[in-house]
Amino acid sequence: MPFFPSYDGTELAYHDLGSGRPLLCLPGGPQDSVYLGDLGGLSAHRRLIRPDLRGTGLSGLPEDLASCRCDRLVHDVEALREHLGLDRMDVLAHSAGANIAAQYAGRHPDRVGSLVLVTPSVRAVGLPIPGDLRRETALLRRDEPWFPEAFAALEAIVAGEATAERWQALAPFSYGRWDDAARAHQAAEREQMKDEVVAAFGAEGAFAPDGTRAALARVTAPVLLLAGQVDLGAPPAAVAEFAGLFPDAALVVQPGAGHFPWLDDPARFVTAVADFLGGGAGVRAS
Repeated sequence: MPFFPSYDGTELAYHDLGSGRPLLCLPGGPQDSVYLGDLGGLSAHRRLIRPDLRGTGLSGLPEDLASCRCDRLVHDVEALREHLGLDRMDVLAHSAGANIAAQYAGRHPDRVGSLVLVTPSVRAVGLPIPGDLRRETALLRRDEPWFPEAFAALEAIVAGEATAERWQALAPFSYGRWDDAARAHQAAEREQMKDEVVAAFGAEGAFAPDGTRAALARVTAPVLLLAGQVDLGAPPAAVAEFAGLFPDAALVVQPGAGHFPWLDDPARFVTAVADFLGGGAGVRAS
């Protein structure tokens, strides 16, 4: 397992798999990157560099937990680029990792070759996701056996009555198929979270949406945003709005996919991402 020292001396780990041009893969969470796997087989096309975010996985827990704040994690991305000896790098980010990637691209646009945001969080750019949009997306699953309990939990959360149990009841909405593989993936991912790191990630000052949106308007690198058709966390309409913040962005909506589209249809996911990375802005809205 390779490690590198970040700007403050914290030792951070990264996973290195596949071959070809490097693709930096930022996990969501904040958590380690094991749940990404090989992104449905994307490692057959690119060398995947998957860092464990500081304080997670095999990466060191810093003395200053405030350094786990989202905007400060940008420094770790830059330290990893320097460690790898890359002048420019392609970046893929999933979920909450998109908050890091967006801020990195805004600060270092000359360091980003291509950017792929997979079912991205929109916190860094301050886009609202109305409760009605989440309900509309949820209703696409109305015929599934787990739906009544999960939808009741969603209604309670939207009404401001969130509990840990209700958040957990939403888990089926994150997957295109709520089968044994999805249950195992969800259970493993939940164990990767550390409460203190999660709190630090989104602490006051982590996001400056106005400044980030203005910076993204100056990013010239081609960008792909990939949404899951049935993803409650990042509904396609919200991802489309995110795409509109970039000068050169393509939107792909993967049919039947939830928040982890490489699990729901690996071949379709890999084709979309590999085609984009192979041809830059060649992928267009679908």
